[in-house]
Amino acid sequence: MTSAASVDRIGKQWDTEIVPQLIDYVRIPAKSPHFDPAWEANGHIEKVIALTERWARKQPVRGLAVEIVRLQGRTPVLVFEVPASQAIANAGTVLLYGHLDKQPEMTGWREGFGPWIPVIEDGKLYGRGSADDGYAIFAALSAIGALDAEGLPHARCVGIIETCEESGSYDLPAYLEMLAPRLGRVDFVVGLDSGCGDYERLWVTTSLRGLAAGTLTVEVLDEGVHSGDASGIVPSSFRIARHLLDRLEESATGWILPSSFHAQIPVERAEQAGAAAAIMGDIVFRKYPFAGGTTPMIGERAEAVLNRTWRPALSVVGADGLPSIANAGNVLRPRTSLKLSLRLPPTVDGQHATQDLKGLLEADPPHGATVRFEPDQGASGWNASPTAPWLAQALEAASQAHYRKAAAAMGEGGTIPFMAMLGRQFPEAQFLITGVLGPQSNAHGPNEFLHVPYAKKLTACVADVLAAHASRR
Repeated sequence: MTSAASVDRIGKQWDTEIVPQLIDYVRIPAKSPHFDPAWEANGHIEKVIALTERWARKQPVRGLAVEIVRLQGRTPVLVFEVPASQAIANAGTVLLYGHLDKQPEMTGWREGFGPWIPVIEDGKLYGRGSADDGYAIFAALSAIGALDAEGLPHARCVGIIETCEESGSYDLPAYLEMLAPRLGRVDFVVGLDSGCGDYERLWVTTSLRGLAAGTLTVEVLDEGVHSGDASGIVPSSFRIARHLLDRLEESATGWILPSSFHAQIPVERAEQAGAAAAIMGDIVFRKYPFAGGTTPMIGERAEAVLNRTWRPALSVVGADGLPSIANAGNVLRPRTSLKLSLRLPPTVDGQHATQDLKGLLEADPPHGATVRFEPDQGASGWNASPTAPWLAQALEAASQAHYRKAAAAMGEGGTIPFMAMLGRQFPEAQFLITGVLGPQSNAHGPNEFLHVPYAKKLTACVADVLAAHASRR
């Protein structure tokens, strides 16, 4: 285990180096390519990867090599390599993962706060991206540095920090193919892009949902016409879109209707959901900023956890063709476009589901309207293989050492496409997927924050688990 001196070293490095770097990082609007098609010309992604490269190169980690890897026309990837401790031979490779690209601004930030305005309040760093997932490379190298400073062992470590994750990591397969010879035999993966049920213990992510996303467009006219003249004869594009969504979702309950978008929930995952719900209690519901008298879709805690981790769910996350209310004349609009985000169970193939969704929505269009579903992201989820005894022991010991409470595990509702890719490429590898996205941290939304005290302890936990990996028998 890391000593008190190493824990203190990690904490001081967070205070004096990492938080100031993350403040600068938050200020850069490095939106993912789906949200900034001119990302290359705008240069924001280049700024954040250069910022992290400069910091990484200064780290006193023995043998550390840092490189920005580029492929023509693709978002860049930051790669770092650290050789194994001298006493550790043939221990395999630890792959550490994070990303630097960000979600778009979103409305609803508190007064004085904003996506590109870093604010520290009550130990939280507000602003877009530091928790999702800019902190990852800083935490990873801080953990390795702590081991080096204390003379504790670690295997060879390779870090891959991408800049396309929020767009589905569509550039990453090309880099994985290119980097395969350098990766070698990966037998342990540490991903720091996930969540935590509370800020009181180490949380381990056991599964991630997949995603089928795209834009549904319904077109009924070449141009808008007077609603008094045309309504009752010309079908409403919005009504047709609503009717098409009824094929997918039961509007009264939110239940996804086609069986192909569902999967059987493993018994172990259902048990974990029950245990996580018991730990979190009402946090299962209170973590969300419900407005007025709004109530959850389901009242039983364990079932609510399963709803957000193992069951499909539809969100309409954007729309075009709808004027603002202030500019809405009495016009029957020519078209409606809706951006759809369908979360998928971890074991459902994201590409197949996206094609199934396209077929479902485009088939037999009502009134012969022009209907198109244009996919922009089909990502498979991930379900962890059984946890090796050495890892289970290390996770529990780290959580007890740094949080004074037992570790906990549950699935997460988001998507990290890289995990599914790695699961296929390294089927025998063990995974530690964890993160800092806890209650009210609100990744992707307004008032997103990084809980700095939790992140410090998580960094120390990562150091302990890396040492345990190198010392396992």
